Formats: sequence, C-alpha cells, structure tokens
Amino acid sequence: MSYCSAIERMSPEDRKALHKNYHDNHYGFPIHDDIELFGRLVMEINQAGLSWETILKKEEGFRKAYDNFDIQKVAAYTEADRERLLNDPGIIRNKLKVNAAIENAKTIIELQKEFGSFEKWLEHHHPKTLPEWMKLFKKTFKFTGGEIVNEFLMSIGYLKGAHSEDCSIYKDVLKKKPLWLKGGL
Repeated sequence: MSYCSAIERMSPEDRKALHKNYHDNHYGFPIHDDIELFGRLVMEINQAGLSWETILKKEEGFRKAYDNFDIQKVAAYTEADRERLLNDPGIIRNKLKVNAAIENAKTIIELQKEFGSFEKWLEHHHPKTLPEWMKLFKKTFKFTGGEIVNEFLMSIGYLKGAHSEDCSIYKDVLKKKPLWLKGGL
C-alpha cells in the first residue's frame, strides 16, 4: 500500500491530518533552500528505526533544538550542545543521530564552499540510480543508509516514487518540476 492510499485509511482524524499535511504540501516537492534540505536530511536520519509519524510529531521540537536547522549554527555546536540535544525530550535522543546532524552540517558547509550550495551539489550528481546515490551519501555523510537516502531523495524530488500516479497530489508535484523528470532513474 502506498503512502498516498494509506493516509485515507488513517484514524483518528488528528493522525490523518498530520500525515495529510506532509503528504499534500511537502512530500516529493523539490526543496531549493539548503537549510530546509539539511532539515529534511536530519529528520530522515532520525526516522531510522522509528515511524515517520513520530518524526512528524517532533518536527517543531527538531526545529527548536537544532536552531531552525541553521547549518552554520549546528556545525559550530559544542559538547555542551551535544549534551543539551541528548537530554531534549522534544527530539530523538540518540547519540549517533545527534552526532550525524552536527557532522553532516560541517560537511554541507564544505559542499557549499565547493559547489555554491548543498542543492547544487545534489544537482551536480543528478541523475544517479539509488545504489549510486547510496554509495555517494555513505562516502559523504554520516548515518545515511539505503532507506534514509531513498526517502530523502524521494521526499525532495530527486527520485520518483513519492506519489502514485493516481494520487491527487501527483500533478501538483509535477508542476514543481522535480529533478526525476529530467533524466531521473
């Protein structure tokens, strides 16, 4: 069952509304802002081993804890910041995931220096197959396994599959010209 059809069967209504908002307004739509790209990567990493619903419920907590995903600020986090994050009930308190967010922010700063932006780094490597993307992410970032890479790239429009073609949002995504339309694999 696709995410698109699963939402219609969800209950209670507040759970359905949480997923519907993400599905209808964010999932599969291209993101052109490095801060939001970084934020999505942090959220996808934190989803590993948990439900996406848990992450959606904690999104505001993540934004607050990680300075609204400000890449420069997160890259400069100290040991005191790591401890603060590991004690914050508003996020996922996992040392590997917290460390990945900080280290990946540092990596993104280096990519920005070389390519101009995180988005331009992604565009530079497009198109790739999922296994090629997985290899690249594993070499470049921390805590980025296959499912994380797949969901991250689908959620930002680099890989096809976020929405089924019969989904009412599919055409809205197409209007935003996701990169998978341009030679995506």
